[in-house]
Amino acid sequence: MTKGEATQIKIHYKGKEDDYIVFVDDNETYQKWLNDKSIPMAHFVSTFKVFVTGKQGTQGQLHDAANLTLAAEFGTESVDDSIKFILEKGNVQESSFPGRNGPKNDSQTINIVNGQPNTR
Repeated sequence: MTKGEATQIKIHYKGKEDDYIVFVDDNETYQKWLNDKSIPMAHFVSTFKVFVTGKQGTQGQLHDAANLTLAAEFGTESVDDSIKFILEKGNVQESSFPGRNGPKNDSQTINIVNGQPNTR
């Protein structure tokens, strides 16, 4: 894997008042969980937080969802119950970030410093 190469998986749920995001580490385990609820959510959920984007879809700035916001949308202040609802009803959004190449060890590259003798 090159530097910076990564995949980000998030579950997006468009609610009545806002857009909700939950991050997932392992899409394969998440897909299995949809059919088999005996798999613990801790095996694939990245962080047990619900994020809101301020009605900007999946691209908006992410903020932690307040308990009152969760209660208004999902009928509970429980973050775990809200995450479960989002995972069951939301849409998967998968993004890949390409790797970038560059010098592996900067001390082995040629540096030309102005003013030193025997340099161009």
